[in-house]
Amino acid sequence: MMNQELMSFINEIRPLDAAAMEAARKHLNSLTKPPGSLGKLEEIAVQAAGITGEIAADVSKRAVIVMAGDHGVCEEGVSAFPAEVTPQMVLNFLAGGAAVNVLARGTGADVFCVDMGVNAELAHPSLLSYKTRKGTANMTKGPAMTREEAVAAIRGGFELAGKLAVDGYRMLATGEMGIGNTTASAAICAVLGGMSVDEAVGLGTGIPEERRLHKVDVVHRAIACNAPNPADPVDVLAKVGGLEIAGLVGVILGAAANRCLVVIDGFISSAAALVAASIAPGAAAFMMGSHLSQEQGHRRLLQRIGLSPMIHLDMRLGEGTGAVLGFHFVDAAIAVMREMATFESAGVSRG
Repeated sequence: MMNQELMSFINEIRPLDAAAMEAARKHLNSLTKPPGSLGKLEEIAVQAAGITGEIAADVSKRAVIVMAGDHGVCEEGVSAFPAEVTPQMVLNFLAGGAAVNVLARGTGADVFCVDMGVNAELAHPSLLSYKTRKGTANMTKGPAMTREEAVAAIRGGFELAGKLAVDGYRMLATGEMGIGNTTASAAICAVLGGMSVDEAVGLGTGIPEERRLHKVDVVHRAIACNAPNPADPVDVLAKVGGLEIAGLVGVILGAAANRCLVVIDGFISSAAALVAASIAPGAAAFMMGSHLSQEQGHRRLLQRIGLSPMIHLDMRLGEGTGAVLGFHFVDAAIAVMREMATFESAGVSRG
């Protein structure tokens, strides 16, 4: 079911550096604290060592990748916002005025906005484009895109992650913009995530419960119409996914192949992470969960991938906002590794 190109991506992913992880654990246990007392920060430090091969890697050059794409399923009235908001928000990202831009500035992260499939002609000197088509088709009437288009979008994300790694970026955050993309993500979760459609469908941009029930019906119809194969994640992505989701799948696979930390944002990014982990199980080791979204299916989705969120702030914006906040915790974990005294250096008696 995997084409040769995707297999080549998978083959570039290598296991975490076990020796570096063991060295990180030993160093943490030598610091002036009870063993394991910094909890999740210690887990982050060990994982970062395994990814980079360094006990306290320099991940100060970091990026937020905001993938944008439109969804034909918006014809079914699944969102509180009209589809034209997608290109409008892309321009807002490029102007530096969105929430993710504000939060990224606080972490020293660069924001890269990518047109993966916006249903508009966009031109801006800072806009990156890997567009294969102008938005997906209405998935209640047929596949959202062809398999070839899904693979092309994955390729675009993979290439972008590789270019950023060559430029010295060592930590990436996944972000997205696309009116209707919680509907596509819920469909992916229902097929790949082992949950019912009702469990997977949430309130998205803030629709009322009666609209949510309509959204449940839309996802049911999309799955019935397309019969996506749960044993073939690319088939699922193509039939009920989105172009920006496919792009994020590529980013995640590319981050893993280039041994970069990739911090996963909320529900939509986690749907992409589930597809990436289904394509290449080894990619999950390079992912860090950032926050627990208000989308009701997000907790089970994270559990399915094996991710544990760092924070729970009742957020549901997307864009990469939660992932950017996760950068602060990675920085804290690495600072502990670099700056904290050992029992020996501080002259403190061990327990």
